[in-house]
Amino acid sequence: MPDSALIEALVSDLAARKSVLVAYSGGVDSAVAAALAHRALGERALAVTAAAETLAGAELDHARALAAEIGVRHEVVTYSELDDPEFVANPSYRCYVCQGKRMGTMVRLAAERGFAVICDGTNASDPGPDRPGLRAVRERGIYSPLLAHGVDKAETRAIARALGLSAWNRPANACLSSRIPHGQMVTLGKLRRIEAAEDVLAGAGFRVVRVRHDAEAARVEVGPDEVPRLTAIWDDLEPRLRSLGFERVAFDPRGYRRGGADLVPLAAP
Repeated sequence: MPDSALIEALVSDLAARKSVLVAYSGGVDSAVAAALAHRALGERALAVTAAAETLAGAELDHARALAAEIGVRHEVVTYSELDDPEFVANPSYRCYVCQGKRMGTMVRLAAERGFAVICDGTNASDPGPDRPGLRAVRERGIYSPLLAHGVDKAETRAIARALGLSAWNRPANACLSSRIPHGQMVTLGKLRRIEAAEDVLAGAGFRVVRVRHDAEAARVEVGPDEVPRLTAIWDDLEPRLRSLGFERVAFDPRGYRRGGADLVPLAAP
């Protein structure tokens, strides 16, 4: 369990901000930021979810349900990422473009509504040598209370559990465009195909799911501990996945790996 003094320090920090708009995806990190802001500021805290084409419908439903569980005010703003040719081109710094649009939306909304500070759920485990999305966050003056207090991912989950959040152990996720190798165009058809395939796998009970969309092929990744069950039922799942429009479908016997879309091309059967 986290030190109660740490939670109180975070709450006191946010209370001193007077009013806070939280960039909220529904993941455990942003949920903790939203819950702490709500505890600190009540109605002067607002959680905002950016719903562009790369946010799966199931993720938006989860974000809404979790915000209701927290009790924080919650709004959804919509915009198009696919209107931006730079994003569609899917460069190696795609996350910078994506986060720039997302946080730019938060900045404009906060200015319109009179919120003093914009917060996100970046924690002390996030910074690294290749995190262009975090650069976009910093450039727009977003405050990251977990990072500021040195709270890492494990501590963030512990805080979520201490606060009674049902999502405290929910697997991390990323936007749907992360399933497409850099350099291959991001299109609405690809995003919806990935979403439908991942819904099939989630419906089959898999907790960690990535469907990598490489050209016209799909490579399925599930949690390493889930691979034996995927192997056992693959003959039933494979035709369902192919019916979504993939020319070929295979699964990675090594299971989920971060950044897997850019690691290994899908081998021909």
